[in-house]
Amino acid sequence: GLGDSIAQTLISNHPAPLEYVGVNDSFGESGTPTQLLEKYGLNAENIVKAAKKALARK
Repeated sequence: GLGDSIAQTLISNHPAPLEYVGVNDSFGESGTPTQLLEKYGLNAENIVKAAKKALARK
């Protein structure tokens, strides 16, 4: 998708560890922003985990 294309372009010009963070194939739901960020793993805690995982590969 678009995110993958952007990531590949960035990596080809500036090599760095990369960890994808996003919503897997699923239908959206209603809820408060906090509930939705938690449900889809886009809250601060999960983003920090992904960043640490990427940095560990550096």
